[in-house]
Amino acid sequence: MGARGRRCGRSRASRGGGRLKAPGRTGVGTGSAARRVGLFGGSFDPVHLAHLALARRALDELALDELRWIPAGQPWQKARAVSPAADREAMVRLAIAGEPRFVLDDRELRRTGPSYTIDTVRELQAEQPGVHWVLVIGQDQLAGLHTWRGWQELLGLVTLAVARRPGEARPVNPQVQAAGHEPLSLPMMDISSTEIRARVAEGRGIAELVPEGVARYIDQHRLYAGPPRS
Repeated sequence: MGARGRRCGRSRASRGGGRLKAPGRTGVGTGSAARRVGLFGGSFDPVHLAHLALARRALDELALDELRWIPAGQPWQKARAVSPAADREAMVRLAIAGEPRFVLDDRELRRTGPSYTIDTVRELQAEQPGVHWVLVIGQDQLAGLHTWRGWQELLGLVTLAVARRPGEARPVNPQVQAAGHEPLSLPMMDISSTEIRARVAEGRGIAELVPEGVARYIDQHRLYAGPPRS
């Protein structure tokens, strides 16, 4: 999701996960440093407190000017059906309210067909060619990135920021590994959307797992009631 055809000013000595220096790129014709905008995608079904903690950490550790939350319309990796787009969009809006550097980007919810990151990247590149895009992913996503549509092109358009727990490691495709990434510490919060859906289906509370407004929305709209989806 970036305007770069190559790694702009990033040290290749950082391949394999060392911290990369902030790019020295300047805005086109302005002499000013390029804005750093993070891209944080997912089904967010539902969005929870660990998502928020990671997003806040990304703002600080990656020196981002903005973080875009991008709910997937039809996640191609998901075998299960996800909740309606309108509900997931509403929950993200409630979760990120109050942080001006958080922005909801609903383009994948409006797009027909499966959601592919490369399509979003190309659109953003065309819309804002002077921005330095940083794609925030987890270790599992890094390990499977070589299976994504257009992954080789994607590596040339964004800087990867990978959230991982200490000691966590999975085999990574050599070409993906060679691209390098910025490390991002993962908040030690054992929360998952799967767990939240199961708790709601069982009639158990989730107040300690999601923002207050999201918990209220789930209750008011009867989301996840009944047998939990896998």
